[in-house]
Amino acid sequence: MPRFFIYNTEAGERSEIEKNVLRSQFAIMMKRLWYGITWPSAILTLIFGGWIWYLYPGTPGWLKIKLIFVLGLYLYHFSLHMIFRQEMRGIFKYSSQQLRMWNEVPTVILVAVVILVVVKQNIGLVWGLAGLFLFILLLMTAIKIYKLFREKK
Repeated sequence: MPRFFIYNTEAGERSEIEKNVLRSQFAIMMKRLWYGITWPSAILTLIFGGWIWYLYPGTPGWLKIKLIFVLGLYLYHFSLHMIFRQEMRGIFKYSSQQLRMWNEVPTVILVAVVILVVVKQNIGLVWGLAGLFLFILLLMTAIKIYKLFREKK
């Protein structure tokens, strides 16, 4: 979804005819993705995740932390819904650069969850956090480099 938000925002830099055509097409595509895939997936994940938690009540500590990250993904999902509703009303509050950075939030959460699940207690909390912050720094640097590359074109 954030990629569509980026494209929809950047369509505003085009001529009026191109902008209208692109934004109407992006609106159709975003609605299909949002209501046909994203929301049903979020609901099914909540149902099946709750069911597994119910079936296996003795959750270890690392799994509880993982569920906090999943809660973070739901908060991210709701923030995307807010942006989606704004863009459907023609309100574009965020630049494409801001949306590019927001697009990487689930990547950071995914890496944190994978690190947490794979290493569990084999690595110290400090080293795990240091690795995660290093990954975030690399992502933000890549976004800045990409912005410089796009501005040179």
